[in-house]
Amino acid sequence: MIHSLSGGVISDGNIYDFAKVRVEGAPRWYLNGCGAKEGDRVLVPVGYLSAEGVVERVESCTAQTAPVPVRRAAEILAVCQK
Repeated sequence: MIHSLSGGVISDGNIYDFAKVRVEGAPRWYLNGCGAKEGDRVLVPVGYLSAEGVVERVESCTAQTAPVPVRRAAEILAVCQK
């Protein structure tokens, strides 16, 4: 039997959309449930607050190839109006 002590996922078959968002000068990965595209300004959670950032890249991943653990990933709150 294979299992991960680090909390990893072996396989769930789902595809997740992630967005790399530059927030306060640092890149962070978020689940992209709102359909944000590269260059969009978005509102994201940062700690207990929220901040505005810019989407640098969007990727579709499995749980195994996700840039951050899916269970611990925060989600983009909203796409800001242009």
